[in-house]
Amino acid sequence: MLNQKSLSNKERRDGMYVLEQSMGFVWQAALRTAALLRVADHLKEEAKTAEQLAQELHVDAGFLYRVLRTLASRDVFKMTDDGLFSLTPAAEFLRSDTPYSLREGVLMLTDKTMWQPAGEMTDIVKGKPVFNELFGMPFYEYWGTKKTPSGDDGFHAGMASMSSVENDILVDNYPFPEHATVVDIAGGLGNLLLTVLRRNPTLHGILFDRPNVLTENSLHLLGDDSRWETVAGSFFEACPVADIYMLKYILMDWPDDKASQILKTCRKAMKPSSRLLILEPMIKDQDNEQGRYEMDLILLSGFDGGRARTEKEYAHMLGEVGLKINRVIHTPSYLSIVEAVLA
Repeated sequence: MLNQKSLSNKERRDGMYVLEQSMGFVWQAALRTAALLRVADHLKEEAKTAEQLAQELHVDAGFLYRVLRTLASRDVFKMTDDGLFSLTPAAEFLRSDTPYSLREGVLMLTDKTMWQPAGEMTDIVKGKPVFNELFGMPFYEYWGTKKTPSGDDGFHAGMASMSSVENDILVDNYPFPEHATVVDIAGGLGNLLLTVLRRNPTLHGILFDRPNVLTENSLHLLGDDSRWETVAGSFFEACPVADIYMLKYILMDWPDDKASQILKTCRKAMKPSSRLLILEPMIKDQDNEQGRYEMDLILLSGFDGGRARTEKEYAHMLGEVGLKINRVIHTPSYLSIVEAVLA
């Protein structure tokens, strides 16, 4: 088709599309820059020019203008003809002072631990341990030692930030039974469990994670300490007894053998009536929302054996440990809910 002397109009458009897509990394870089500089916070009260923002942020006005112009072209910020920048509905999520802020999530997803390994994807598909070679240790070990300038754990802050929007979607799409005990396995700061407990006043919650993570949990925001508790431990060893087990962004981080080990630990603790919820991007047979394939490539790049799985792959893995899929709920996002029960 392309060996003819000239290209058709459609072929030219297709060629330009390929070139345009290859420049996508600068869009993420611009988004990261705006998040790091807290541009959205400075536009909360009023629209400002790049010069005004540059003076407040101590950066070059011309350079900042070019970054914000790019973001405005995709509806993150609005730019008027006279050079004023203001917040769009999307840019509101970059503010750091809202309960649904995605700023820390953006910073985590655009961190060098994400994009540097992805830049070496050719070596990754050849089977080389790129992340370990770049950072000297596996992903979670690295993030366990890495601290952001503010002293916060960037990974857990980023995951909590992403959850601020994701958790509403998940809880809206799953009917939790009344008077049940829900355990969030490796639940981090507890934001998912907090959302579940707020929406379901008869439930009791258990946040299960490592001791150093549990000390930073947010469950006190529920305002009723009698409805929750923390339990320290490892999902490779033993899990608490509960009615509902939640595994959000857990199995996808591990190769099949390790993921099966996690499921086996949960299975040992489950009662006959217990339910296990796998909350992560599942690759559907068709019509996969944006984010499912992208998340899979993030896992390919940075996690040793991590992957987004299909329903068939989940069914096989669950079956090996005495569990089976009861139902799959696809949410209006890149997340699915796989509900498993005892086989």
